[in-house]
Amino acid sequence: MSPVVEFDGLTKRFGGVTAVDDLDLVVESGETFGFLGPNGAGKSTAINVMLDFTRPSDGRVSVFGRDANAESLAVRRRTGCLLEGYGVYPELTGREHVEHAIETKDASDDPDELLARVGLSDAAGRRAGGYSKGMAQRMAIAVALVGAPDLLVLDEPSTGLDPNGARVLRGIVEEEAARGATVFFSSHILEQVEAVADRIGILLDGSLAAEGGVDDLRRELGVGTTLDVSVSAVPGTLVDGLCATDGVEDVTVGDRRLEIACDGDGATKLRVLNAVAEAGVFEDFDVREASLSDVFSRYTGSEERVAAPPRAGSESADPAGASGASE
Repeated sequence: MSPVVEFDGLTKRFGGVTAVDDLDLVVESGETFGFLGPNGAGKSTAINVMLDFTRPSDGRVSVFGRDANAESLAVRRRTGCLLEGYGVYPELTGREHVEHAIETKDASDDPDELLARVGLSDAAGRRAGGYSKGMAQRMAIAVALVGAPDLLVLDEPSTGLDPNGARVLRGIVEEEAARGATVFFSSHILEQVEAVADRIGILLDGSLAAEGGVDDLRRELGVGTTLDVSVSAVPGTLVDGLCATDGVEDVTVGDRRLEIACDGDGATKLRVLNAVAEAGVFEDFDVREASLSDVFSRYTGSEERVAAPPRAGSESADPAGASGASE
């Protein structure tokens, strides 16, 4: 693989506020990279520098080996973007929005095929001013796909999408990755990121706090696995022995149940289950791996989820919105 996006000491200040602070990050060709962080962490600022919507205070960003600011036109020809804050043209139809993007990129896509991919075939001829927020977001995804981009940049792509729309988005990300595109996206719906990302970066206060695969970050933080073991009884000697087992971090005793937090290593899990079996009280067990949300919470110091999955019906319930893509 070769680098597609490289942040090299990127710093961006707005007056006395440092939004991004000395960011070093490399995204490889064909990688699906999840860019995470709480609100105000600097994610959108970093993306805006990458796309030349704002200039760096220090450092540089290169895309496809080109300076993202000095050679932005060449970069954008190979990039599809969906950014927060995009407003639809209310008098234009969904098809006309996509046709305009095709003309701008001098591409040869079929607008109806792109709208079909995002589930908007029946609304292709309707004016976008009458679209719900979710429909406008689907249209924006279609615009981002114009020209089969080598790099797909998605900033909060799930905005306004109902569960079906979120599934469509996930399918598109997987299809684009299978095609060989590099996907760089940020999202507050951590379950979606975990489902598709090869690697993630967590930005806190403008600095990169963590980078790697979810399994790597689990191991780094020690938030690997919880074993839920059903037992016929709970001998005190068993609990003491489990607490002393290498790799076991915590043991919680319930009603004929043991909840054992461990490092996630297979050998640790086997030692735990063998100990319960040897005590003669084993009945059944279940394994819960730490989620990306758990990892994120440990890094950010917050135990609450960043966002719940979108509610059913949000696409039809939302008024026409100004969220979507930018070309």
